[in-house]
Amino acid sequence: MDSKEIDFYSLGFNFIETKTMFVTDYKDGKWTEGKLVPFGPFEISPGACVLNYGQGIFEGMKALRAKTGQITLFRPEENGKRFKDSAERMLMPTYDENKFVQAVKKVVKANEEYIPPYDSGGALYIRPLMIGNGPILGVAPANEYKFIIFTVPVGPYFPEGFKAIDLEISKKYTRAAPGGTGFAKTCCNYAPTMKPAKETKAKGFAQVIYLDAVEREYIDEVGTANFFAIINGKLASPKAAGTILPGITRKSVLEIAEKKLNLTVEERDISYKELFEESCTEVFCTGTAAVITPIGSVVLEDKKRVFNNGEPGKLTKKLYDLLTGIQRLEIEDEFGWVTVLE
Repeated sequence: MDSKEIDFYSLGFNFIETKTMFVTDYKDGKWTEGKLVPFGPFEISPGACVLNYGQGIFEGMKALRAKTGQITLFRPEENGKRFKDSAERMLMPTYDENKFVQAVKKVVKANEEYIPPYDSGGALYIRPLMIGNGPILGVAPANEYKFIIFTVPVGPYFPEGFKAIDLEISKKYTRAAPGGTGFAKTCCNYAPTMKPAKETKAKGFAQVIYLDAVEREYIDEVGTANFFAIINGKLASPKAAGTILPGITRKSVLEIAEKKLNLTVEERDISYKELFEESCTEVFCTGTAAVITPIGSVVLEDKKRVFNNGEPGKLTKKLYDLLTGIQRLEIEDEFGWVTVLE
């Protein structure tokens, strides 16, 4: 799609084709050099491992336009590390982390015209994707792989923007079990969440809060985002012990809260019951797409808890302002997180 045809001020979180993608192939035990090519389809065997056994991983990143006009990436090296961890868990070849970041930069620069203006609130979403495209019949890893990076201009993931969303706690569905692939960003973790999301949205909720798969009591994640709560004045988040995605935004929020707001942070098991107690004063979720999204209420069957009259909490707003301020070069980046593209 021609960038001149896009209304950057009314973007949703939908697929819009851009011009250029990065592609490299893994054959005979090594990656090809990789190159920028026009965005478009490619041939794949019906026997491809990704089609038959789900051997695929991906990442989610954003390029932002600062008020100065500069283009920024937020902690891209962390995405490179997580991509490597996901590949190892899915028995796929790893891709050099430095080359990963360099490839991301090339794709963003090649699609620079698709980066939404600063005042639109949008971003250029970046999707690194690796698939086992070699054909295989038995349950075994592929012999050939394809690594692609493409981009899409997007608005906010939750249409509400920085407004509180309503969530339903599920005791019917779980997202991941101990010993599984919950920490890996693999495509097969996401298809099973579509049905719970559809069912809860039909009831008027924005997403599901998933509980642990063993006791059905401790919070894991919010759909495709990490969970946070202010409990007894401390910032708590479920511990990254293998069943939740180790979010880069999550990691950053924990550090900002501790170093910029002097909050005590806890990575621990959080019972859903704690959300219905007065000691829990604010809740929110985080992610590359969700950024920091306030949670206005949670529901479990006939129980409902409303936070701050359904409005964003004060600490949630402070964390949001600090995070987005750093990402858009409006607050000094004392952490060294932001990469500015030259």
